[in-house]
Amino acid sequence: MTKSKMNLLQLFATQVTTQNGSGKDLSPEMKTFYDKTLLMDAKPKLVHMQFGQKRPIPKGNGKTIEFRKFSSLPKATTPLTEGVTPEGSNLNVTAITATVNQYGDYICQSDVLELTAIDNTIVEATKILGNQEGLTLDTIVRNELVGGTNVIYAPKIADGVETPVTSRANLDATAKLTPDVVFKAVTQLRAMNAPTINGDYIAIIHPHVAYDLMRHEEWIDVHKYATPENIYEGELGKLGKCRFIDSTEAKIWTGSGCPSGLAVYATLFFGDDAYGVTEVEGGGLQHIVKQKGSGGTSDPLDQRSSVGWKALMTAKRLAEEFLVRVESCSAYSATAQAN
Repeated sequence: MTKSKMNLLQLFATQVTTQNGSGKDLSPEMKTFYDKTLLMDAKPKLVHMQFGQKRPIPKGNGKTIEFRKFSSLPKATTPLTEGVTPEGSNLNVTAITATVNQYGDYICQSDVLELTAIDNTIVEATKILGNQEGLTLDTIVRNELVGGTNVIYAPKIADGVETPVTSRANLDATAKLTPDVVFKAVTQLRAMNAPTINGDYIAIIHPHVAYDLMRHEEWIDVHKYATPENIYEGELGKLGKCRFIDSTEAKIWTGSGCPSGLAVYATLFFGDDAYGVTEVEGGGLQHIVKQKGSGGTSDPLDQRSSVGWKALMTAKRLAEEFLVRVESCSAYSATAQAN
């Protein structure tokens, strides 16, 4: 694509609201259909988002969103005096704020493509953009979570002997995620009184790391659950008091700070209210379709239409003690790429 054409498309991209008028707006039914298509293709990618404390996008209050952290009460170990009402306790709420940012992208298509294409190009473009939107917003959440302060490094194992590891760079090919490491992460959450999510803790794990873990006899596949209908998006199985959610977007590091020639994976273990995210539905995500004829003088021959999305998004760790990151290598560390 020539520079002049790219500049022209950039000018076209500045139209950001639906223009009403004959031939320029979508019917409510079509808009609903496209919105659902975008969200349907985005949702499977929103693995890291699905367990966060959700807050709606603020309207008329700037770019700041507020999450709330409720503190636990101390033990009430003082005996009550007969007939005397005690002082009672106060609910302590800490407000944690974060700044939302806007993200988005679009696809432009010509009138000739619309006339000659076999497929419905608007629908296909919406599906592709939905996939991109899901991966984008999920990555924003993931990057916030992997910055947590609680980390466990998988130990090296040689001839059945474990050697503790204290840094990412000191991991090696034998430092894999094992049931013992899982139990250590869960124990740390339990020791901090991290609340469970429907009775269990959650771990987001990369398929390469899951490969190592699923071969242990303690592993329970999701289809063996007593109630297999109550499963999360992407759930693989369970070990101890932790349910594992599969995602190719689980963080992978390579290069600087990593062992030479090996990728390092993050598996995130957490309890309820460990982090917060903005709502995607109800205004957080917009699907924008510009039909031919909506561009005014910037498109005098009605040659272009576009499909795009934009979203206001942020993520924030709310309780560091409710989030543990386990770093390990895997059988695929020699060939894995950073994400």
